[in-house]
Amino acid sequence: MKLDLATIFGLFGSFFVVTAAVVIGGSMTAFYNLPSILIVLIGTFLVTTMSFSIVEVIKAQSLIARTLFTSGNKPGGIAYGMLELAEKCRGKGVLELQSHLQSLTGEDFQHKALQLVVDGLPAEEVNRILQDDLDGMINRHSSSAGILHRAAEVAPAMGLIGTLVGLVQMLSNLNDPSTIGPAMAVALLTTFYGAVLANMFFSPLASKLERNSAEEILTNRIYIAGATSIGRQENPRRLEMILNTLLPPAERVHFYN
Repeated sequence: MKLDLATIFGLFGSFFVVTAAVVIGGSMTAFYNLPSILIVLIGTFLVTTMSFSIVEVIKAQSLIARTLFTSGNKPGGIAYGMLELAEKCRGKGVLELQSHLQSLTGEDFQHKALQLVVDGLPAEEVNRILQDDLDGMINRHSSSAGILHRAAEVAPAMGLIGTLVGLVQMLSNLNDPSTIGPAMAVALLTTFYGAVLANMFFSPLASKLERNSAEEILTNRIYIAGATSIGRQENPRRLEMILNTLLPPAERVHFYN
């Protein structure tokens, strides 16, 4: 795993640009308002939690944090690796995978897939177990992305609620000019905070999580296809054709050409 520079650059770069504009245009303290922060940050968290369960929200934190990292593995390269293993096993037998398993670090799904083959489970059973694991992963990722999308919807709404709160406070104290400024600050800053959170944090991270999830799903399908093909002791050329049906055109492999 390594840092995803695109996510890091985009996330921190966008906040830096907004912060720089605030500093150039005036004082940073003018954009700090504790009631607005409470309404938007805590309000968004609580309302989003209402749409899910506490367990789902807690589990989503680790997956969201993973958007800052990338495996660096390309599906085409993984497909080549599975074809090389299939070629070795065709000549030396399935137990040839044992030495490869010892070198795997941080590839839990691939390790499990190949371990099932080494343990001698039927190919159909291997496929069923791995497919169940993949379905569970898809559900977890979908839930986490849904939480982020929901937060992106709630944040501007909480900003609007804060704006109404500020306007009510302002209109109810028009006879006291000293209260108009703080009330207007709450009204405007909650909208600002909500828009920033939704469009510069929650929504982009949700899109990145969905992208990373799609790539991981493809990678795991390659592992499933490779493991079941090795377990059936099929000709690796057939595996190459199967993998090329999974891969996008730009990453299709030509191992035997």
